[in-house]
Amino acid sequence: MRKKAPTAEVVLDFPNINRVPYYYNKSKYASILKLEKKKAWDKALPLLAEYVGNFGVDNFHKDTKLLWRLGQLYERMDQREKAVAYYRLVLKHHRTDIKQVQQYYDSLEAKNKDLYVPLKYYYELVEYRKSVSTFKPPRGVYTNMGDAINSKVEDYGPAVHSDEDLFIYTSRRKGVKAKGTDEDLYFSRNEGGFWQEGQAFDKPINSIYNEGSACLSRDGKTLYFARCESPDGLGNCDLYSATRLADGSWGQLKNLGANVNSKAWDSQPTLSPQEDTLYFASDRLGGFGMSDIYFTYKQKNGQWAPAQNMGPVINTRESEVSPYFHPLYQVLYFSSRGQLLNFGDFDIYKAYRINGRWQEPRNIGPLVNGQGSEYYFTINANSTNLYYARSEPTDLKNLDLFSFPLPMEAHPLAVTKLTGVLMDSVTNKPLNGIISIIDLDNGIEVASKYLREDGSFDFDLIDNSRYMMLIQSPDFFSIEKEINLKEDTVMKIMSSLIDYSIPLIFKNLEFDEGKAEIKDAMKPMLDRIVLFLVDHPQVRLSIEGHTDSSGDPNANIELSQWRAVSIQRYLEQKGNLAQGRIDAIGKGSSEPIKPEVTLEDRAVNRRVEFKLIRPKEGATGVGDW
Repeated sequence: MRKKAPTAEVVLDFPNINRVPYYYNKSKYASILKLEKKKAWDKALPLLAEYVGNFGVDNFHKDTKLLWRLGQLYERMDQREKAVAYYRLVLKHHRTDIKQVQQYYDSLEAKNKDLYVPLKYYYELVEYRKSVSTFKPPRGVYTNMGDAINSKVEDYGPAVHSDEDLFIYTSRRKGVKAKGTDEDLYFSRNEGGFWQEGQAFDKPINSIYNEGSACLSRDGKTLYFARCESPDGLGNCDLYSATRLADGSWGQLKNLGANVNSKAWDSQPTLSPQEDTLYFASDRLGGFGMSDIYFTYKQKNGQWAPAQNMGPVINTRESEVSPYFHPLYQVLYFSSRGQLLNFGDFDIYKAYRINGRWQEPRNIGPLVNGQGSEYYFTINANSTNLYYARSEPTDLKNLDLFSFPLPMEAHPLAVTKLTGVLMDSVTNKPLNGIISIIDLDNGIEVASKYLREDGSFDFDLIDNSRYMMLIQSPDFFSIEKEINLKEDTVMKIMSSLIDYSIPLIFKNLEFDEGKAEIKDAMKPMLDRIVLFLVDHPQVRLSIEGHTDSSGDPNANIELSQWRAVSIQRYLEQKGNLAQGRIDAIGKGSSEPIKPEVTLEDRAVNRRVEFKLIRPKEGATGVGDW
């Protein structure tokens, strides 16, 4: 396929969202009911789609049943993608019990559901991976930014300047440098790769009121931030701007005005890459939930236009907060507790804007989102590091600032979908197990997933990059397969049948030169093979020993034979396995993997290969070999 992944999904548009609070047309609604009563589904569908397309904000909680009926009609007419899109809206905006919709949605999405491996088990897999392959381990889990940035109270609202030399954040600390009574804005500079101790902004940024949640323009000359309980404010918290003056101080502080601010809470601003649009969070009346994300844009006269709601795909009946627009790409990150895939209280999501419309938000995965709450996602311009605030499940109120190497699920360029199905080549039935993707070019960490019930999987990856797919399953040994995503292929489809004749080579099974004794470092891997053979009594194993081409060929064959026999004896004794179940063959240097130009080439050719031998169909045990 040559369609880009972001445009492959259904994108919904509701142009009336910021025009009318509620849409109702008596005659059109009556016509729809009449056609539905006659079961004229093909005629009712376009009329209902047009009617729902005119919805205002209030329709989404008052007329959720019409979204549900439209989804049913699309499903009846075999338009599955559109049906799923409207079922999502029902689940995001319903205010009553809708178990039936959840069941319909789950049944339709079963083949697309992401089955992420739990974080603790994921890192156990990483440790196992170190023992069976030479791939570099991931760069690490989230890291607390330390005492230079964090305090004993809440620290949150990070904003990193594009070249990562300046870090701005909000803190509730009270100290000598704090100018306010509760919340103040702080900044830290990066020197020699380390963030220096945070310092409070001077007046007029910090005041006797509460300030927080700032963002800085690309040239560093304009700061947008929230101030609360100020006498010149229009509501609880308002958005302000300040200008950096020639002497380096800040001045020209001004409220962004009634087009942007409301009588409620308005905070957490972020700029678009062109800096002509400002996104922010607000709990003003007339939204979809407890708080929504809004936007305003610069008009030709330089003034901000009246703020608009971002609509029902981004916003839900719950809370959406802390938006962050990527500095280079049309990608919005935000926190929500109302989207459909959620690991904790508040999770961070990303949404792509394609042709002016917002796609369904995607959870950025368990490597960032945990069981607590994650807010205020910020990313550097070259998309290598992220910064955000998070809390522990045991203390949801105390936020700290963390940094983390950007994982694949959060990367703005991870839009090329790799899909596949893993089947047993003998039974032709789906396999179960875990799929891990290792980024060979960029070193970006990718969260592992379980295979779905039908053996399928998919990952969003970066185009024109090389990956290694590691398959781990109780049904077979770990299998490694290299994948290349070419620049001219945006959608990669890969269907794989596991072939049990594929030789499995474990990098840590290395003998001392000229010797055949089992080393302690080999035993953990060999013990895993023992467990597999014990759990699968109908499977036989062939062990082939190989050497490099140095030395006498006859001596190499003898040495490789003894090495294969050493492993055979270890496995048989450790697992109390029946004789005749494992074959040991010495190949010497007769079957090199590659020409031996370097010492590394010779090391590659010195190996032990394992081949699983499936029994004849209907075999149940040793006697059937």
